Amino acid sequence: MSTDIPTAAAVITAGGSGRRMGADLPKQFLPLGGEPILTRTIRRFTESGLFRRVIAVLPAGHLPRARTLLADHGLADHCLLVAGGASRQQSVANGVAAIDLPCELVAIHDGVRPLVTTATIAACLEAARRHGAAIAAVPMHDTVKKAREGIITATIPRNDLWRAQTPQVFRLSVLRRAYEYAAAQGIEGTDEASLVEEAGLPVAVVEAEERNLKITRPEDLDMAAALLSPPNPRFRIGHGYDAHRFTPGRPLILGGVTIDHDQGLAGHSDADVLCHALCDAILGAAAAGDIGRHFPDTDPAYKGADSVVLLEQVIVMAADRHLSLVNADITVIAQRPKLAPYLAAMGERLAAACRVPPAAINIKATTTEQMGFTGRAEGMACHAVALLSGMV
Repeated sequence: MSTDIPTAAAVITAGGSGRRMGADLPKQFLPLGGEPILTRTIRRFTESGLFRRVIAVLPAGHLPRARTLLADHGLADHCLLVAGGASRQQSVANGVAAIDLPCELVAIHDGVRPLVTTATIAACLEAARRHGAAIAAVPMHDTVKKAREGIITATIPRNDLWRAQTPQVFRLSVLRRAYEYAAAQGIEGTDEASLVEEAGLPVAVVEAEERNLKITRPEDLDMAAALLSPPNPRFRIGHGYDAHRFTPGRPLILGGVTIDHDQGLAGHSDADVLCHALCDAILGAAAAGDIGRHFPDTDPAYKGADSVVLLEQVIVMAADRHLSLVNADITVIAQRPKLAPYLAAMGERLAAACRVPPAAINIKATTTEQMGFTGRAEGMACHAVALLSGMV
């Protein structure tokens, strides 16, 4: 395969509903392996390194929810959201019109095909570069029957039959020509490739994978979850504990959030006792030592360091060991100040750093009924338990 792939943009279509899923939410927002289907799909494109711009097209009423999800999953700066139209054809046109950087190719992909591989995407880009248009597809292996009113009327030879998938990739000039032809002829295609075909232009087929399935029914979601799970998952539990004394003249920072208080915590970094306990819990689950080993207080580089940044590095260390955070349960022990008003903001900040949904981070605050050093308001302590999963 040539590595000289022209610059490209991706348009992710996400206009579906949950009717066939029997769900209250549109299917693109349903969770798959702890993350919404839509953000999983978008991530496949943003992390591929093949696109100058990634655009997701949704019904206007779903844009606020989508913005929140992108922010929660660290994608807000990597994907542009655009309102769709009355049909898929118009929605794709809206997405293409929003491309604001010079691109030679555009890839159209279903927002509910979250298991597409980078190899398939790259192969479609390369084929479109050579032929002007290309689609991912799988050859038909089953015998195909034609039936009317429940009675078979013919058996159709399957040798030349393919089941179309996405991505479907086009040179921008080819797609625009196909759209102009469709508008002139009043054609509403079932996909973008059909419009290109109607315009008399060639479309290449790239053999893809069965796992690149489109999630439309409950059983599809079950299948995707099974394919997403490692064949032999392992779970690891870690516990973290940290304590810092109060000191005047420093801000009080917990979970990456500045707390209104007359004292801060003493420490070499920002002394975020909550982040430190969580870091140790994750490192413990990964059998990777503790925070003092990786970020020693003798190293000037960590003087005043933002502990959320350290947490992000710990997550990378876990990922290097093929582990990711499933959930964390954290208990902060402090007589004062009152932390309840800050817990939600802390959870959101930590979830973003850990690459998990906010619901995966649970933070509690308690006192010791004025017993011990925390009860005397001399300092704060924190316990954290983390569950990691992956191949180890």
